[in-house]
Amino acid sequence: MGYFKTALLMAAMTALFMGLGYLLAGAGGMLIALVIAGAMNIFTWWNSDQMVLRMHNAQLLSPGDRSGIQQMVADLARNADMPVPAVYLIDTPQPNAFATGRNPQNAAVAVTSGILRVLSREELAGVIAHELAHIKNHDTAIMTVTATFAGAISMLANFALFFGGGNRDEEGNGGLGLIGTLAMMLLAPMAAALVQMAISRSREYEADRIGAEICGHPLWLASALENIQHGAAQVDNIAAERNPATAHMFIINPLHGRKMDNLFATHPATENRVAALRAMANGSEPHAPRQTTVSASSIPNTRRKRHKNGPWT
Repeated sequence: MGYFKTALLMAAMTALFMGLGYLLAGAGGMLIALVIAGAMNIFTWWNSDQMVLRMHNAQLLSPGDRSGIQQMVADLARNADMPVPAVYLIDTPQPNAFATGRNPQNAAVAVTSGILRVLSREELAGVIAHELAHIKNHDTAIMTVTATFAGAISMLANFALFFGGGNRDEEGNGGLGLIGTLAMMLLAPMAAALVQMAISRSREYEADRIGAEICGHPLWLASALENIQHGAAQVDNIAAERNPATAHMFIINPLHGRKMDNLFATHPATENRVAALRAMANGSEPHAPRQTTVSASSIPNTRRKRHKNGPWT
């Protein structure tokens, strides 16, 4: 799904929000809802990165961190011809990662301590390349806006259910108008969530493809996805459980392990993503991976790599 379809989904989200405002208070309510949405998104646009990082107690890595993650991020960012984002570490045993920020000039990549124990250097490079692809594609901004809309729609729907809508149909249609209003108030939050999930799924496939091009090795990312999927299903992410609205930002959903693509999944099925990456590595995809200047040697020998893509020690 490309940017055109993403724009259509965003338009649908906006229409849902304004429709709820109209049902709640007529034309005036629709305009008020639009103003509220604009204000919320302006605030989110400027503060989304720090908000999300604080939610997960992420700590900024110093320039001289011995893990070598910053150097790897810098090498991959140079390969992607983009600014180097800030790098954060989240202290949780679940292997995962996400990117945030309103644009490539104001972005951050966060990795968990668990991912450093589970993935090899090559696999980690694939994960970071995937997150850089999200930043380069401005996916972090798109997903933040959709999450804000989804939250606002749910808030308006709850408000309307408690206090009732103020825009009733004219006489002769009162009962139908009330039923329609109640249906809209109940279904709008579900529809908004489905739109948010559809946008997230579509951007994951694209970030996988571009991330594979950035690191030059699709199989690195394919192997990482399989290992992260297994680890995410085995270890709970307490911070993510407290903030489920951020689950769509991670490379693998931190709340559960989905095995099938469906309307209620925030991420595509991992096996489908892996299959696409393997097809790319075999040259059956139209965009073949380019050669990269990044290798496992980007990370100093303060950590050594296990054999056969094992964890760091």
